[in-house]
Order: sequence, then C-alpha cells, then structure tokens
Amino acid sequence: EVQLQASGGGSVQAGGSLRLSCAASGLSFDDHAIGWFRQAPGKEREGVSCISSSDGSTYYADSVKGRFTISRDNAKNTVYLQMNDLTVEDTGVYYCAAGPGIVTIATAHYWGQGTQVTVSS
Repeated sequence: EVQLQASGGGSVQAGGSLRLSCAASGLSFDDHAIGWFRQAPGKEREGVSCISSSDGSTYYADSVKGRFTISRDNAKNTVYLQMNDLTVEDTGVYYCAAGPGIVTIATAHYWGQGTQVTVSS
C-alpha cells in the first residue's frame, strides 16, 4: 500500500542538470524523512541527500554538496532533488526512501524502484 515513485532521470552531458521527483502515497508524508540514494554499476548503494520530517534539515554527501538541492512539498507528498553541474561520477540508479526522523540505508522503511541517471563526458 505504501508506494514511493522516483522519476525525472535521464541522460545528460557533464555540467548539465536534472530534477528528480519522489512521489509518496499510502504513508503519513509529514511524519517521514525522505532520502535519495544511488547505486552505480559495480558499486554499493550510497546516500546522496536527505530531508528531515521535523525541522526540514537537509543533509548531503560531501560529493554533492553545493551542486544538489533537496526540497519537499508536503501538500503534494513529493520530494525533489535538483542536481546541477553533473559529473560522470553521478551516474547511477537513484532511489528514494522514507524513514522516521532521518533516513539512512539502515533505517529506511520504504524504498522506491529508482530512476536511471546517466552523465556522459
């Protein structure tokens, strides 16, 4: 019954931008933190960014700080990830996940199916 649907991925050249969306249903959206994670071929899944359910605090991996921006629209039950100045290292499948307070790989309760991001040089 709980669904997280990631969308907005695509193919872009290095230096370009993409805007990902995570639409949630079947959960109390305001009570959940939403995080973005990615997995590149041959590598483990890693955290990219997270926005909290309480004070709206945001967190970013060092590799994306200054380039990515996470935001949420509670009225639309949607979280966004604006990705600017993309590099080939940003290539991977991007997943959104929901959890209490702050979401990590270990604490995530729900996962979406992901959207592919491909950055070419």
